[in-house]
Amino acid sequence: MSVKGGYFFRILDVDLTRGETTIVPIDESFVLKYIGGRGFGARLVADHLKKSGGKCDPLGPENILVIAPGPLTGVYLPASGKNSFVTLSPATGIYGDSSMGGVFGVELRQAGYDAVVLRGRAPELSVLTIEDDRVGILPLPQAAGVSTLEAEKLVREATGDEDMKIASIGMAGENGVVFSCVNADWSRNAGRIGIGAVMGSKNLKSIAVRGSKDLPVYDLDALVRVSREGYDYLKSHEFFRFWQEQGLMSVVDYANAMGILPTHNFKETVFDRADKMNGYVMEDRYKISDTACFGCSMSCGNVCLVREGKYRGTVTEGPEYESAAMLGSNLGASNFAYILKANALCDDLGVDTISTGSIIGSMIEGLEKGILTQEDLDGDEITWGDEEGILRLIGKIAGREGVGDTLAGGAFAILKRWPDMEGVLSHVKGLEQSAYDARAAISMALGYGTSDIGAHHTRAWTVASELENGAGWGLEEKAEFVIYHQTIRPLFDMLGVCRLPWIELGFPEEYYQRFYQAVTGVERSMDDLLECSRHVYDLTRTINVTLGIDRKDDYPPRRTLVDPVPSGPTKGNVVDRDEYEKILDLYYEKRGWDSDGKPSLSL
Repeated sequence: MSVKGGYFFRILDVDLTRGETTIVPIDESFVLKYIGGRGFGARLVADHLKKSGGKCDPLGPENILVIAPGPLTGVYLPASGKNSFVTLSPATGIYGDSSMGGVFGVELRQAGYDAVVLRGRAPELSVLTIEDDRVGILPLPQAAGVSTLEAEKLVREATGDEDMKIASIGMAGENGVVFSCVNADWSRNAGRIGIGAVMGSKNLKSIAVRGSKDLPVYDLDALVRVSREGYDYLKSHEFFRFWQEQGLMSVVDYANAMGILPTHNFKETVFDRADKMNGYVMEDRYKISDTACFGCSMSCGNVCLVREGKYRGTVTEGPEYESAAMLGSNLGASNFAYILKANALCDDLGVDTISTGSIIGSMIEGLEKGILTQEDLDGDEITWGDEEGILRLIGKIAGREGVGDTLAGGAFAILKRWPDMEGVLSHVKGLEQSAYDARAAISMALGYGTSDIGAHHTRAWTVASELENGAGWGLEEKAEFVIYHQTIRPLFDMLGVCRLPWIELGFPEEYYQRFYQAVTGVERSMDDLLECSRHVYDLTRTINVTLGIDRKDDYPPRRTLVDPVPSGPTKGNVVDRDEYEKILDLYYEKRGWDSDGKPSLSL
């Protein structure tokens, strides 16, 4: 196989400590095996960990942060605006990555790079500027403590360039909050696993990119033909218009109807006021515009404005379902204006909405159960639906003030201080659970348990398929379905495209093989591409095994195995521990891992 397009065959390596940059060439065998995005990042992190002797402090200068678009990022095809951030996570201490949409990754490709590797620590708070082959590290001490949006303004003033695409951290990242985000394009975030804290540990407030290079495409005519087919498919789908109207906010009603909506810290799975915080409320009272990532006709971003009341003037892109559920029903709150305010505050401060909502929910339940006292929360008696109390706590987490200092350390720090919170705080491997209850679907429990980054739904969102179509499935079919999701979803991140056309509108997989072939000139089957993705999942598991992960870490949150659902359509459901042991054994066997979950692969 010969690669004829799709890559610049070079990585930008930045040593922030020394202020030095190097162009590292990559060869054809590397790009064929790891494809791009998450694949490049996983290989580079594995190589770095091996050189470090299998030990690396995620918040130490020795950790690296890889920023990698894919060969399809920025190319004329549906939803091609994705870019991966890959590192060792300060939240979990193991492998971590996050996919960001928007246009930041597109600009990075247009600057002529297949990836950027950041290492070391800048002497003072700085911005990394990349303008094609001109790379600089510019001190930006005036940006200390400012919001992500304010940081963008300061970077533009400092560089004199209004057109740069900028990714920034907020106060939370500077303060090392282990679930802090990187924010770009207003409300596009690399979230969940603490990318913001890693940037903060490197004294890097922002990354600003300006590119002017044409992207290398092998067969432009073929690409245009297949892309037009793809856009026509999406446009003709019966839910296309509805998706543009509500985006992921349409999931609120679905999750509530199916009995998987996180409510009162996952104690319950239905919310009696879900109709106050759903996509229709957003449309009717708050939405003022659509937004879209690069190349995407689905336009699932919703710009919302609060026109009246105490949150009047709040404007934000969002929320998406995860944010609305975790900051809304999970905390017993249904006021959509408050949800917008909380979403905007999290974006400004740079904290992950899922982890934030999970942690605050666990604090409320901890108080309710007497595990915590009011003094533990600095005398603040927060309750379900306490909007002002929730907003105060978000600020304290980002600023590491009072109890916020403990909460900023994530699940592990909370459990170290209050061990009895283990049954209250839902997490896997130290990462707080996403906004889908798994007690009605053992495949979702397995997906959370075996996720390489912790309890995150983007690794294997199998719950809907199991509930709707899985009546005749046995454990073997469910294990295979989880592996299938954990194989195709990483491939999207490796290629640099969004998964939503596939998962929401049934976009056929064959298109991605055709896109890849038109761009790169490489004739490969979809099965071959999926095998590359499967290898990357084995590699990230190998990284985690090197860092101490084994079978004991591959279980869903305790509540999933212990507490039956109290009401709603899934009433009485709980994942049986013996059944879970069986499906975990099947999962390991089908992956070719040993009984403790160890692949035969080495770093």
